[in-house]
This record gives sequence, C-alpha cells and structure tokens, in this order.
Amino acid sequence: MSLSKKSKVDTECRVFQDKWTASYFFTEVNGKPVCLVCSQQVAVPKEYNIHRHYETHHGEKYDCLQGQRRKEKINDLLSGLKKQHAVFTRSRDISDAAVNASYLIANEIASASKPYSEGEFVKTCMLKATEIVCPEKRQAFANISLTRNTVKDRIADLSADLESQKKTKVKSFVAFSVAIDESTDIPDVAQLAILICGVDETLTVTKEFLELVPMTDTTKADDVFSALVEALDRVGVDRTRAVSLATDGAPSMIGKKAGVATKFREKVQAANGGDRFWTFHCILHQEALCCKTLKMDHVMKVVVQTVDFIRARGLNHRQFDSLLSDKDITCSLPYHSEVRWLSRGAALKRFSDLREEIGQFMEKKGKPVHELKNPEWLQDLAFVVDISERLNNLNITMKGRKKVVTEYYDSIRAFKLKLALWETQLSSGEPAHFPHLRNVHMTGVTADMSRYKDNITELLREFERRFQVFGELETEFAVFRSPFAVKAADLPVDIQLEIIDLQCDQDLKDKFASSDLGTFYRYLLPGYPKLTALAAKVLSMFGTTCLCEQVFSVMNITKTKLRSRLTHKCLNEIIKLAASQDFKPDIDALVRAKRCQVSGAN
Repeated sequence: MSLSKKSKVDTECRVFQDKWTASYFFTEVNGKPVCLVCSQQVAVPKEYNIHRHYETHHGEKYDCLQGQRRKEKINDLLSGLKKQHAVFTRSRDISDAAVNASYLIANEIASASKPYSEGEFVKTCMLKATEIVCPEKRQAFANISLTRNTVKDRIADLSADLESQKKTKVKSFVAFSVAIDESTDIPDVAQLAILICGVDETLTVTKEFLELVPMTDTTKADDVFSALVEALDRVGVDRTRAVSLATDGAPSMIGKKAGVATKFREKVQAANGGDRFWTFHCILHQEALCCKTLKMDHVMKVVVQTVDFIRARGLNHRQFDSLLSDKDITCSLPYHSEVRWLSRGAALKRFSDLREEIGQFMEKKGKPVHELKNPEWLQDLAFVVDISERLNNLNITMKGRKKVVTEYYDSIRAFKLKLALWETQLSSGEPAHFPHLRNVHMTGVTADMSRYKDNITELLREFERRFQVFGELETEFAVFRSPFAVKAADLPVDIQLEIIDLQCDQDLKDKFASSDLGTFYRYLLPGYPKLTALAAKVLSMFGTTCLCEQVFSVMNITKTKLRSRLTHKCLNEIIKLAASQDFKPDIDALVRAKRCQVSGAN
C-alpha cells in the first residue's frame, strides 16, 4: 500500500514549488509544506490542499498585501521561523555539549585513577573560574553533570564502548599472543591481569589490556587456566590463531605437567591441529634471577645492614643527610628491595660513591664498618657495582611497549657475547670494562682479578640455561630480522621460494634498509603470504609481562586503602580506560545514543 501511494505521489510530481511561498505563505521544512503564519503542516504537497488552507484560514487577512508589502511580510515570517528553529537547535547543541563534556571529564578521571567524587570537585573549580573569566558562560558549565553516580555511569559507558571495539578488533586478528600475571590488591584478593597482542591482515599490531579477573578463592593452575579461557571466550578470540603465552614464571604457571602454560598449549593445539605454540617466562624476570648467581652475599649483607641502620631511624637519616649537605652532596642513600630489581644496582653504586661519608658517620655512631678499610672487600664491592650496573642497563634496554620479541633476543645475545669477552679479560687480569674495579686496581692495591672469572662464567652459564627458548626460535627470528641475509637452502621448504624472490627484488631491499621491520613487512602484502604469516606471528609475541606490571601499578593507585571497597566491576572499568593504548572511546557515538541530560545543580 505504501509503495503504491509513493508511486502515485511521484507520478503526479507532488513536490513543493517555490511560487507557493509568495502565493500562499508556505515554505518547505524537512520535506513538508509548512504555513508561515500558523506553522501548520500540510500532509500532501498538492497545490489544491495548500490553496484551500490559505483561503480558509488566512486569505481574508493577507489578500490585501500585494507587491513589495507582501514580500516584506513573507521575509519577516521566514526570519521568525528560522529563529524559532535556531532556538531548538541551539538548545539541543548545548545539551549535547554538556553530555560530551561530562564523558570527557569522566574519561580523564578514570585515566588518572581518581575517585568518582573528583567530578564534583572539578565542577566546583570550573564554576569558580568561570565566574571570573566568563560569567556569561556560567550556566553552560553548570549544566555539566559530574555527580558521583553520573561519573560512575559515564565510566561504565566508556568502558563498554572500549570492550565493543576490542571484540570487533579481535575478529580481524590473524595471529595473537597472551600475557598473564598475578598480584594481590589491598583487600588481599588475587587479581589475574590478562593482556593480548594481535596482528591483523594489514600487519597492524594491537597491544591492549583485556581484563583483570578476580581470583576470590584458590589460585591453582586449574583456577588460573579457567579464568584465562573464560576471559578470552568473552571477547571471542579464535584459539586456532594463538601463537604464544607469556607468564611470570610461577610454578603454577610453567609447570610441565599441569601448569597453566601446558594446559593452554594443549587446548590451542587441539584447536589448530597441533601447530607449534610457544611459552615464554618473562625475560626481565629471568634476567633478574640470573643476577642471583653472582654469590656476593658478603658484600650485599654489609651494604644492606649499613643502609638500613642509616635509613630505618629518622634521626640517623636526618643527621646523615646533614653530613652530606655540609659537603655539598645532594644525593642520599636509597633502599634496596629484592622485588625491585633495579634498586640493587642503584643502592650499590650510591654506597660506593659515598663510602667515605658512610665510614665517617658510622664511626661517629659507634658502629664502624670494618669492611670499608679492607682492600679485598672494597675490590669485591667495586666488581659487584660494575656488574650490577651492566645488568641494570640490560634491563632498561629491554623495556618498552613497542618492543618486538627479536629485540629482546638481540639484547640477550649481545650480553652473552659481552660476558664471554669479560670472562677472557678478567682471566688475564684486565678489568677494562669495569670502571670501579679498574679505579680500585689503579690505587695500587694488588689483587687477583682472575677470581672474578668464575662469577662471570657462572652468570654466562645461567643466561644460556634460562634463555634456551630463543635458541629454538633462532630460524624464525633470523628470517624475520634479516630476510636478505639468510640462505634459502637452510630454511623450511614452504618459504624457500618466497625468500629467493624477495632477495632478488632490489626495490624491496631498498625499503628494508630505510624502514622499520613492522613497516617493511607491510610492503610484502599480498605477494608473500608465507613470510607475512611468519612476521605476524613474531610481531604478536610477548617477550615480557612488564605490561601486566604496569596494570598492577594502575590497580594499586586506583584501589587504595581509602577505596578498598571498590567493586571488581568498577575496578575493571577504570583500569580498561586507564590502561588503554590503542583504543579510544567513541564519545560522540555515546552522546548521540544518550538522551541529553543536564545537571540540576547550579
């Protein structure tokens, strides 16, 4: 029926005609004829209907207006109609702007891990500033709703929008990896942080926080595995495209028989037909564990006890700082903590730099440190300071959100070569790359440098043992890192022909020299499917769980002692906004979907 009516209207050419404005005081608004006098609409744009309305309601009054007077009247009526529409449009725009601003401020509050009540504080500050800067705009700012409940609802909407974007993005992944780590919050609830790194068909890498899963009961391997699988199912990942899993190395995570990594590998391989699946123990964590093989406890014990004596008591700390200030030294002694790996090197270096001042202070306090006068102990301290500084530098170079797993491998490989060099040099009594040890040696103290060779040898052996997984991936990494340097005959059969074609393409060789690896492999699409598939797998791999640690830092800032009753749902919503990197909430879409709301408080 509706189609036949529309066809009839079209065949009769029932469209608004400009002459009707002058003849009958009508105009067109949103496709409908509207009377300029009474604002009444006529359903069908037919001259008979419009003429009848004019003659019935307005003809007697306006027929007397002719010529210029009639034109002026029509212009006045048109101007009035436009102003009327502008009022409603402006009102809608103002309301939309208030809601938009409310979402923006709520997003900033969540990103900064601030309490919901900060919204009211922000609004109070805005209104006070407005009264000074632009009093005429005060009501516009007063319309922004920032009550606790509103901020909470806004954050929930923003988080849901991010979740929707992630679900859509996950469907486009051709390869993905997962990183998991576990920590506890203020009320001692175990929280499992899950992050995903996926690569789509265009080789665009997406690293994103997925979810913080509360473990309210036990945290056995079965519990963690179930939580991980359920979280991945909620976003709709395709398990056949899983490449690797990175964990913190806890026994429940990496157990060979029933660990989370083993269970997840079996589940993935059952889905993908037995393709290889890699598991990584966080590289930074393993590097810190390697440091424990140095076996210089006789040095660390003295340093820790001395630092604790100075720092543990407020009076001692103040007096020591006063002693340093008298000598124009601005730095003080930092604490050393086993769980903060970089603090070891920082504490040792500062202790070495301030050993004279520390000796004076401890003598004055009646707690002399006799080791500070022992040349052999000072030499051991210098060695530990140097090697700890080298390990700290390695740790720092391997940090970064956009690092590719091959860069971690390159750093580890380079450090092992350095260890081999130092082993050779120290065995011959040459501390060329150990500045503190060299300075002690130059003071005239005769010491056997070769005795540190065993420490370096043990450290090198530990590096070799802990990073065996990289040796298993050497072929894939070599192809990804240097596709023009590998020999086709040494590679798997399925990529040999593509490698030969690539190595003979001078244009791609030039692009390889002038661009980063991620950008280069995009140039290979779609002509090199095997190589780009390998690149997608390597680009998706997590080498560390440091991003999980960053999530826990956000969690600890958000869920403090003063906010210990924050629910798991609210905590997750806040962290999704605070930890988001590759996704931004679509606030404009949320505003369009939301009924306009303004604040009732002035």
